[in-house]
Amino acid sequence: MDRLDGSARLMLVSDLDLTMVDHDDGENLSLLRFNALWEAHYRQDSLLVFSTGRSPTIYKQLRKEKPLLTPDITIMSVGTEIVYGESMVHDDGWENYLSHKWDRGIVLGETAKFPELAFQSETEQRPHKISFFVEKFKAFAIMKALSECLEERGLDVKLIFSSGMALDVLPKGAGKGQALAYVLKKFKIDGKVPANTLVCGDSGNDAELFSVPDIYGVMVSNSQEELLQWHAENAKDNPKIIHATERCAAGIMQAIGKFGLGPNVSPRDIRDFQKCKVGIFSPGHEVVKLYLFYERWRRAEVEKSEHYMQSLRSVFYSLGIIVHPSGTEQSMHQCLDLMENLYGDKQGKQYRVWVDRVSSAQIGLDAWLVKFDKWESSGEERQCCLTTVLMSSQNMASDEYKWMHVHQTWLEGSESKSIWIL
Repeated sequence: MDRLDGSARLMLVSDLDLTMVDHDDGENLSLLRFNALWEAHYRQDSLLVFSTGRSPTIYKQLRKEKPLLTPDITIMSVGTEIVYGESMVHDDGWENYLSHKWDRGIVLGETAKFPELAFQSETEQRPHKISFFVEKFKAFAIMKALSECLEERGLDVKLIFSSGMALDVLPKGAGKGQALAYVLKKFKIDGKVPANTLVCGDSGNDAELFSVPDIYGVMVSNSQEELLQWHAENAKDNPKIIHATERCAAGIMQAIGKFGLGPNVSPRDIRDFQKCKVGIFSPGHEVVKLYLFYERWRRAEVEKSEHYMQSLRSVFYSLGIIVHPSGTEQSMHQCLDLMENLYGDKQGKQYRVWVDRVSSAQIGLDAWLVKFDKWESSGEERQCCLTTVLMSSQNMASDEYKWMHVHQTWLEGSESKSIWIL
């Protein structure tokens, strides 16, 4: 929570499955479009929060399967666990608060009286969350009876039905909405309340997010019946909550534009940056733009043109050095010569490049130090290197940064067996 010195320009809070992540999008194009938008325009002064029903175990598994960015805050297990940063530091104060009038043993004893309830996997059973599957037509009668049983035993609990089959039993003070309210309260105490907050969801366990005061909200176009019904009954007259016409991450970007919260055109949607000047001059945007071109060159999605390569060479310092993750050094222009020869080597293949955790600091009058994780995926293989770039912004008139020096190191366990150029 201390990454930003002041208040975030935007705090974006999103569910994962079928909101940020479209499991029907085999190439993850919608998610990659969002990633490029966030790293180019928002990472430097905004906060990304994932709010998921997943436990830490299957959340980490999803991160291995999908090109998810690293969030600043992760709310897991339907709002019963809050962690911060890449190292996922737990908020013990939140979990201590949830223990009031919560007894896991009593909950297990009472739910055992309902044979219609089938436990979800062991990974989804958490200290403050017990999760079941139940048939949709039986769910609400069971919820009513179970709630009465637990109240008689002196517990304050909350039952949440979502996705047409999942039933979670939580402490009454838990839930995605309460967890978000708790985080916002901490920001208020620190004098860092975000200028705007946008929440994004698709199912019943996201409904509480939309009840948090003073937020914008988007239900993606593929939202489930239970969330749409909640909206019709509770928020249909609220102009700050919309039902997008786009699926998943595309619906999130649509909402950013609808509410005027900032840029919502992803760099991935711009085919030629030389013809389409976007009025953005920042190190983050330059990094995203370069690696998009690199991907498109290798996929043969841009014309094989000497003009393009000359433009690329002009961005790199003629005497600059790239330190490869293996430790070998090459001149930047040697690397560009190698890249030129690889035109189309990934054509027709599931090859993608993206960046994560882009940060920049001005270290001199016209010098910038830029750090980021650079990812490549080709089929089932994924690699990542930690990248540090020294840039110069001397040539402001041409709206370009010059890459002076690049140093890369492999992320642990990520050493590439394929060609790695930039």
